[in-house]
Amino acid sequence: MTSAPHSEPHSEPHPELHLPSFDELAARATVVALPMRVPFRGVRLREAMVFDAPTAWSEWAPFVEYEAAEAATWLRSAITFGWGPDASVRDSVAVNATIPAVDVSRDPEVIDALMQRYPGCTTVKIKVAEKGQTAQHDLNRIAAVRQWFTDNAGGAAATAHPTIRLDANGGWSVDEAVDVVTAAASNQGIDYVEQPCQSIDELAEVRRRLMRAGVFARVAADEAIRKSGDPHAAVREVVDAGACDVVVLKVPPLGGVDVLLDVAADVARNGVAVTVSSALDTAVGLGAGLRAAASLPTLTDDDGMLVEPQPAGLATGSLFTHDLARREIIDGRMDARAVTPDPAALDDLEVTGARRDWWLNRLKECRHELHRRGM
Repeated sequence: MTSAPHSEPHSEPHPELHLPSFDELAARATVVALPMRVPFRGVRLREAMVFDAPTAWSEWAPFVEYEAAEAATWLRSAITFGWGPDASVRDSVAVNATIPAVDVSRDPEVIDALMQRYPGCTTVKIKVAEKGQTAQHDLNRIAAVRQWFTDNAGGAAATAHPTIRLDANGGWSVDEAVDVVTAAASNQGIDYVEQPCQSIDELAEVRRRLMRAGVFARVAADEAIRKSGDPHAAVREVVDAGACDVVVLKVPPLGGVDVLLDVAADVARNGVAVTVSSALDTAVGLGAGLRAAASLPTLTDDDGMLVEPQPAGLATGSLFTHDLARREIIDGRMDARAVTPDPAALDDLEVTGARRDWWLNRLKECRHELHRRGM
């Protein structure tokens, strides 16, 4: 059990933020396109604008279909990170491994190959509810991950008993979610199931039924927040509905590290935990999520021992075939400091011509929107 934060939650007023001119932003900007190992939600090339900003390199990477109002919030995040103060509580952040919806019956060695990307990670997020697969595929995958830790404890695995998270991306009905989570948790617990169903009402029903059945598995909300036009308001709606124990938060759609920390402090008053996650960021963009995760307040358990915030979903660099910089995972942790792009990588991944012009036009529109809002 954990109790109140050891340090005061982030509650200071936001510092006065300087909105750089369009000319300054454009002069500091490079547009890049990173190839994905496999398509991710239909994305094969992850486009982003990175800024050689005064405080640190920062990233603006709203998905190309986003309208100006939403993309401007992402721009605020890039500006506060690159032009604002550089401060976090901890030097590094624990992260989780991610296992995609692989069919372990077809490739028994796939779990070992995937886990090699996450040295020292003891928390694993496993994708479930994949279209075209059954509940048995999910249970086999979960069992294979647990078996890998058992077989490799003391060697490649840092423990024999991993912390397991399931991520359904809203793909189950309430009955399916309760059945699979109950089966998966029957021998060893499940930390949480992320977005088991699509609607807030369904999340609340899954949570109630798992609790009534005595199944130890928390419910986390992700898409219910991420797909909302107002993520801050969506967090409050999900929490007020009693639909989650955990909220999965991404810095860019909230508008900055400062906003995420305010939201985290708000939901903590309701006993809701936070997992900081990636918005399909490059190595540069991950800096904001890492700073946020490193700045979450430390908790104390019933014995007064300090307990770090739960592992973040920020070890996503392996989704790209080539990245702007290296962000290594060492003993299950990532360095929280900002990085500078490797010059050769920046050259290789830079986009010019019509795509750069498109991003510059978008930048002008979104900066105007931020100016209209008063930042």
